[in-house]
Amino acid sequence: MLWQLFLLDAVVMTICWLWATYNHRAGIVDVAWSFCIVLNIVMTAWLVDVAPVNVQLFIGIFSSIWFLRLSWHLLRRYLAEHEEDRRYANMRRAMGKYQHLGFFAFFMFQAGLAMLFTIPMWSLLNVPSAVWSVQSNDFLIIAGMIMAIAFIGEVIADQQLYRFKQNTQNHGKTMDQGLWRYSRHPNYFFEWIHWFAYPVLGLAAGLYSLWIYPVLMWLFLYYITGIPFSEQQALKNRGQNYLDYQKRTSMFIPWKPKE
Repeated sequence: MLWQLFLLDAVVMTICWLWATYNHRAGIVDVAWSFCIVLNIVMTAWLVDVAPVNVQLFIGIFSSIWFLRLSWHLLRRYLAEHEEDRRYANMRRAMGKYQHLGFFAFFMFQAGLAMLFTIPMWSLLNVPSAVWSVQSNDFLIIAGMIMAIAFIGEVIADQQLYRFKQNTQNHGKTMDQGLWRYSRHPNYFFEWIHWFAYPVLGLAAGLYSLWIYPVLMWLFLYYITGIPFSEQQALKNRGQNYLDYQKRTSMFIPWKPKE
């Protein structure tokens, strides 16, 4: 079934690549990545009927809501932009006349990443009911609390930043209020927290390997796709204003700002 899900993701990514080829705005790939995970979760929860019903409902509903909200947030950001995201504009310039082929490979790579981050939910839904611990409901409650904290935190952080950017008087300024006063990237922090729910639930199913996922997400956010580019662009666009913000505010984990 993993191959079937990948083919589904590849079709979605191909459609989005065609759209990005038409309008020269490759940022739609972010929306598609999150939406592919929603499709993967829904299809697995619907078609695979081996895990306990409460686990199927938990993952099928709450994990889908998480990634559906993320898809909507990314789509809203994409629609609000009048120019191509700087990340992809730089990629387009670097690839030159091979940009269409290069972006196709990139979109397919994102389909592969969607599969990579679907595996925790897919794995849990494929564990037979007989294997699950009798304390599985306790682990479900703990995982649910983790998801709830992460969901509330990320929604608040995203909304605070969205409203800040909508105000034209804040152009060239740094968002340093609300959750952003305690972390330069609270949205990434709560995204990371979300991924602890699956290994916790995996304890009841004997899937101890799922603990690799909080580590993977931290590596992606801290070193690859998240913080490095965001910080680079912020320094380029806001200069000393953002440099002062860096000096007094924790990079990732929310903490009391320095005087």
